[in-house]
Amino acid sequence: MLFITSNRIGDAILSSGLLGWLVDNYRDATFTVAAGPAAAPLFSDIPRLENLISIPKQPYAGHWRKLWKTCAPSRWEMVVDLRGSAISWLLWTRGRAVYTPQFTEEHRVVQLARVLNLDTPPQPRIWCSGVRWDRAAHLVPESDVPLLALGPAANWCGKQWPAPRFAELIARLTAPSGPFPGARILLFGGPGEQEMAQPLLRTIPEDKCIDLIGRVDLLTAYACLRKAALYIGNDSGLMHLAAAAGIPTLGLFGPSKEVHYAPWGPHAMAVRGPQSFEDIVRAPGYDHRSGQTYMTGLTVERVHAAVMELLAR
Repeated sequence: MLFITSNRIGDAILSSGLLGWLVDNYRDATFTVAAGPAAAPLFSDIPRLENLISIPKQPYAGHWRKLWKTCAPSRWEMVVDLRGSAISWLLWTRGRAVYTPQFTEEHRVVQLARVLNLDTPPQPRIWCSGVRWDRAAHLVPESDVPLLALGPAANWCGKQWPAPRFAELIARLTAPSGPFPGARILLFGGPGEQEMAQPLLRTIPEDKCIDLIGRVDLLTAYACLRKAALYIGNDSGLMHLAAAAGIPTLGLFGPSKEVHYAPWGPHAMAVRGPQSFEDIVRAPGYDHRSGQTYMTGLTVERVHAAVMELLAR
């Protein structure tokens, strides 16, 4: 089977439930997964993986021609194409399932489930080999102290909740009267996001912080997240990774749509300030290139209340 999924980490994670359904229901099948360079490593440890193809974008759709040349010699049982590309129609296959854009106010996981005509959207699933768990055990040793995981960065500044608010929230949650007294902080982020996190990092005592920003691959990050009691972070791929890990996950939203991209799962929820997505992006002066945050309407009090609501579930 050929499974073509997203360039983006978050979208690829949300699609992983479909791959999990195929793995479970076609137990004799082997799999080739094609994804963008950032997302492809997520699928390194899936069962019966025959080939993992990274498809970096090239001018004039050269990446699709290259993928076709790689895949055309094979005879496929099924091609599942979540990119809606022409390639799925140009390969020999017994069956194909192709995503078409859906302009609905439904979560992305619900939309993707229709590709395979599934009534129940499958929970995103990450596969992780023993070497990842071993490294996670080294990076995050077992302790009686609770671990609070944070994702303070994002792929652009507009989606970043201000660092001073993260710091105030940490103080509340780890205070003697808070839900995680004396907790250690796990900081997550991708390569190149260290600078974004510096304002927050400077507020956390060194002996209370495990800084993993840019230091671990995605699957090791997943293994580390499984050790945390709670994850709080901006709308990002890491937020979806935390939700897939099954830990309580709170996503912070502003200029992105939680109706489509809230963290998915029974222990996950999203929170935003009083302004809707439309209020933010249609306001006079909105400019996604400005380098400013559009998350200032989201208060510490609102996030703290959402944390308590999530933990009470």
